[in-house]
Formats: sequence, C-alpha cells, structure tokens
Amino acid sequence: MPAPAVHRTSHRIEVAAPAGVVYGFIADAKHWPLFCAPNVYVEQLDLEGPEQRLRMWALNSDGVTSWVTRRTLDPGARRIEFRHETGSGAVDGMLGIWSVEQLPGGSSVLTLVREFPTVDDRLPADPIGDAAIRRHMADLKRLTESWTVLDELVLTVEDAVRVDGPAELVYGFLYRAGAWTGSIPGLRDVHLDEDVPGIQMVRTTAEGAEKSRAVRLCFPGAGLIVYSLTDPPALIAGQAGEWSVEPDPTGVSVRVRHQVVLNEQDVTRVLGEDADLSDARRYVRETITRDSATLLGLARRHAEDAADALGLHVPGMS
Repeated sequence: MPAPAVHRTSHRIEVAAPAGVVYGFIADAKHWPLFCAPNVYVEQLDLEGPEQRLRMWALNSDGVTSWVTRRTLDPGARRIEFRHETGSGAVDGMLGIWSVEQLPGGSSVLTLVREFPTVDDRLPADPIGDAAIRRHMADLKRLTESWTVLDELVLTVEDAVRVDGPAELVYGFLYRAGAWTGSIPGLRDVHLDEDVPGIQMVRTTAEGAEKSRAVRLCFPGAGLIVYSLTDPPALIAGQAGEWSVEPDPTGVSVRVRHQVVLNEQDVTRVLGEDADLSDARRYVRETITRDSATLLGLARRHAEDAADALGLHVPGMS
C-alpha cells in the first residue's frame, strides 16, 4: 500500500512587537482561549521541562474539535515543535512548527508551518482549520502589538459561595443556562444549543439588544464548566473562564473565575470621550462582579430550596 500523501501549509504574519514577546504568547497555550477566539479550552496533561502535553478544544466550521498535542519549546531559538497524538478526522497525524524571527526596528515575523497526511489524496474544503489559523494569528498580532499596555487590558474577576445542598443540584443549575432568562438583571434572553452532550453553544441578548455568543464545555464528573466567548460584547476583545463545584464533608464550594481582555478601541465609543482604560476596567469589573454574584446566589438558592423540598441535607451543615 503506498504511503499517504503529505500536505504542507504555511502561514506568516508580521507583528509590530519584539520576537520575545510574540514567542511568549505562542508558548503560553493555556491562555489561548482568552487571547485567540477559535480556542475554547486547553488542559495541561503533562509538563516536564521544555516538553508539554496538552488537550485542546477549538471551534471550527463543523463545531468544536478536540485533540491531544505534544509540544517541545525552544525559547532560545524562539521555536515550538508540535505533533498531534490523537484527534478527530483530518487533524490526525499533524505536525508543525511555530517560529518567530526578529526584524530590524523592533518588529518580528511569526510563521506556522504544518504537515499532515491526506485521505485518498483529497483535502477538505477548509484544510485543517486554515480559517481558524488565520483568525488565531490575527488575534495574536493584535494582542502582542498592545504588549506595552497588556497589564491594563487584562483583568480577572473571581468569586465563591458556600452552599448547603448537594453538588449535583448546584451543577445542574449552572448547566441549564437556557433557564437563566429573566433571572439576571440586564440579561434579556439566553438561548442554549447542545447537539453534542457536554458541548454547549450559548447566545445571550442584553438590554439594549447587545448580543454575545459563547462555547461552554461541561465536565460533570469533575464538577467543571469552562467557557470562551466567540463573539464578545462591546468593550471586550476576549473573555474566558470557568465554574467549579467542589463538594467536601461540610457542604459545597462554588467558585467562578472570569478573565477578560478589554477592547481599547471601544472605550470612548461606549463610555464617552473623556473615558480611559481605567474607566473601562472599573465598568467591566463592576458589571461582571455584579452578574457573577447574582448567578452564584441563584445557584445557591436553587440548590438549597430543592434540597429542603426533597429532604436532603449535607452532613455537617444540618
């Protein structure tokens, strides 16, 4: 049997940022869902020296695809080699190299070369997510070119609540996002699609008809729901986060973590000509904190009311 044909693709983009900064963004795959919208979640499986083994989820034209990749980092050469160990469909057997070259004047060139076997010498209409790769690299360019103010653009909001009720009831409320409509002030509608169990597409409409879309991955066995906004609202360039439900002998802790990258170009348009990044940080933080606290409170009330109605009690809390 003849060996399968190998297809090679190359993507190249110039970035107005130092090569070391660009390499740092590529090396930090854990934060790709925050910085690069096609990426939904990255789970670190093994980390040992320059070797990384990651499970990745990303959105493409066919939905959410997942695969395991092994990466070898070489910061001195600003080069990262990767090989897909397992995947679905056309991504099986892919290998590639990220490389960053410093240019005179402070800019750099980011290159991604990929090779993968084709099935019956035929390529899919969009070979191995080329459209997603182009978007990924465009997002990296935008973020890295703002590297001098990145600390001002990125913010984290965390909250937690204790619940006197079974973890399953808490998780069930967070899982059924379609039932949140009318519960959170300023949120007019929530629409949820789940064609594949555990993979949810959520569309929300806020007061003023502003819309956003997110992908959520649900892991009931781990008590975890992660999300990434694919179409964020005004003021936000990227947002990702997670809810975790953690039972213990005395009850349940529910924790939430949201990370946001602000869209600097939206600040004056949304908040007025005199507004700056500090105003945007305060506004977004207050909004997310308020909505997050409201949702956690609803989850607690739902679980505790249901537990009372069913006569369920958590040991140590009754």
